Amino acid sequence: MAKVQGLGGLFFKCSDPKKLSDWYNKYLGIKFSEWSSAEFKPSDYPGNGFTVFAPFKADTDYFNPSKKEFMINLIIDDVAEGLKQVKEGGAEIIGEIQRFDYGDFGWFIDPEGNKVELWKPAENK
Repeated sequence: MAKVQGLGGLFFKCSDPKKLSDWYNKYLGIKFSEWSSAEFKPSDYPGNGFTVFAPFKADTDYFNPSKKEFMINLIIDDVAEGLKQVKEGGAEIIGEIQRFDYGDFGWFIDPEGNKVELWKPAENK
């Protein structure tokens, strides 16, 4: 049986891919290719960084206030600074930063209405 070895990408629809790519580049430093895609290699992840593939129940409110059926999680080196940057770009900040033993989290709604979770993994112990 073939076995999945990792998440190969996140693909989603938006009204203006170039504009949204430029926004993510300006406010979170994501570099895009001519095809409006970015690459994140596992070797670039911080020590405790990993990718999560997690189905949620259809009635979850975890993605609120977004009306989308998905949420994007991005690993970042500084949640507070990341939220400050996207707020300068017009993003709506959702709630307060939360800290857990596995890392810090913060949320925002991007210009296309997608809920994005910023995650700074906890340091290796």
